[in-house]
Amino acid sequence: MRATVRRFVVSTMAGILGLAAAWAAVGEESYSPPVARDFPDNVYWGDTHLHTNMSVDANGMGNRQLSPDDAYRFAKGESVRAHNGQQVRLARPLDFLVVSDHAVNLGVMPRMQARDPILLATEVGQRWREIWDEADWSPGAALHADSREEWRTAMRRFGVGSGAQQAFFWRAWSTDYVADETFRRSVWDEVCANAERHYQPGTFTSFIGYEWTPATGDPKSPNFHRNVIFEGGPEAACQLLPFSIQDSNNVEDLWAHLERYERETGGKVLAIPHNGNLSNGRMFRPEDFDGNPIDADYARVRKRWEPIYEMTQIKGDGETHPVLSPNDEFADFETWPLHERPHRLPVDERPGDFADKKRHEYARSALMVGLDLKARLGVNPFKFGMIGATDAHTGLATADEDNWWGKHTMVEVNPYRAVVTWHYASGGYAAVWAHENTRAAIFAAMQRREVYATTGPRMGVRFFGGFDFAEADADRADLAARGYASGVPMGGDLTAAPAGRAPGFLIRAVKDPEGANLDRVQIIKGWRDADGDIHERVYDVALSDGRNADPQGKVAPVGNTVEGTSYDNSIGDPELVAVWYDPDFDHEALAFYYVRVLQIPTPRWTAYDAAFYGLDELPEHAPLAIQERAYTSPIWYTP
Repeated sequence: MRATVRRFVVSTMAGILGLAAAWAAVGEESYSPPVARDFPDNVYWGDTHLHTNMSVDANGMGNRQLSPDDAYRFAKGESVRAHNGQQVRLARPLDFLVVSDHAVNLGVMPRMQARDPILLATEVGQRWREIWDEADWSPGAALHADSREEWRTAMRRFGVGSGAQQAFFWRAWSTDYVADETFRRSVWDEVCANAERHYQPGTFTSFIGYEWTPATGDPKSPNFHRNVIFEGGPEAACQLLPFSIQDSNNVEDLWAHLERYERETGGKVLAIPHNGNLSNGRMFRPEDFDGNPIDADYARVRKRWEPIYEMTQIKGDGETHPVLSPNDEFADFETWPLHERPHRLPVDERPGDFADKKRHEYARSALMVGLDLKARLGVNPFKFGMIGATDAHTGLATADEDNWWGKHTMVEVNPYRAVVTWHYASGGYAAVWAHENTRAAIFAAMQRREVYATTGPRMGVRFFGGFDFAEADADRADLAARGYASGVPMGGDLTAAPAGRAPGFLIRAVKDPEGANLDRVQIIKGWRDADGDIHERVYDVALSDGRNADPQGKVAPVGNTVEGTSYDNSIGDPELVAVWYDPDFDHEALAFYYVRVLQIPTPRWTAYDAAFYGLDELPEHAPLAIQERAYTSPIWYTP
């Protein structure tokens, strides 16, 4: 608001002219405050990792009918029919979607089904046609089984068995590539056209993308999958064919391809690593493809192409592991794998390299490894923002516990999946702070890491760091304006703290409008001390229901109102805000800070399955309630 008011008396033409001149002198500033707002004030929700029937494994595990068109329509809020015959629809549409079908043998399965003459003219196509014609590719036997044993038999025969059918399916990842460029070009043109057809700037953003997928068991790049996302449309994205393990299983070659793409097309592209918790300790190991220690050039290249990381999805949560964070009471969340649970064994009974492998698989420990590399190399290759995604192979981008349709088609909604595949999480979503719902704006937000992850609920989270925040800023109606004016947002950098000053953080977390109240807001800090040792600590910075920590720093649980598939918001708070200054700040130490927001307990998807199908028993370890959460991208401090 202006501090002064100008008064004018108009009695003559000269006065009228003087009035006009006076208003001109006020300047060109608009009466409308949003005109001058140059920061992103919209949060957009999406999935950057979804597979359709064009992926070999999705199709091979039953997804015969849900195409990219179906995936986009579903994400926009339309109803589609699943393979079990039921209609399925999102309660709330998404704002953006990346259909990231696997680049290797992309489109082969539906083209085989359609008897594509180009495909059948290839040697691989001819060899596979006989197997295809003899195989039973319908998922109906599993989805409509009359008993658990019948379901298991159908699963073994169809999706996870052996023999000619499965040889056909798995060879698609290793040796039997369709190399015909005419065929590959026609498929890639179809992928680009699909995304372009559904792009509605301002309403829905469909990105062109694909997944580069080394084999899970590859000794040098196990589960090193990257989702490649293009900023622009077909005019740039379709100039070069997707880079797959058909070309190379070395991620450094993928980065070189991305550099070539930008150089030759003028377009923009990035890659998102995912699922590090199943990478056999290699996703964030500071070694190159050949096992050599990484150098500054490697660090710069990786940082350049991989600004964000998918750290929660259907195959488990990737924030941290209980072995790595034993003092974090919320660390053991949707932890994979669950079949052996070695972290629950006594230390002397675990595999000798267990903890070291986990250190190079999880996001929090990777951020700490990044601090050490920054100190030694001058560059941090693991300086990434954090998002969630589904990795669903059903074509259905849903992460809601009461509306979850499985990892792949064979475990779409049916009476048996909660008994056998209860360990799957429902996935996650990416939240992006952007100026508008367009490819350029959302892509730019990803590049600057102004993004956060949730395990599904659409919580609103703001997180700023600076040196001049006051306690009263938490109550400001224009909290975001204050955050941008006096600090940096999530994904940003703080440097050279003023003498005697610690960084402060301005935080606002708001419940999902259609979901559960919040339990607490925490800041997770990692830092490297003067001796080169790495540390982590979890701070409770905002607690619901008026709770406070006891003298030992422990906080009483928020409670649990879950009964079957119901809960209520009689506990927790709808909004938590805080200004928090680091009480343990070391002016000379490299550090990062990120926010974790926890909901109150709510029913898990297993509870909804049990209620819908009248299941009397679930496995002993199958949880029926969950504390969903959000994770912001970090803010880094550099002396």
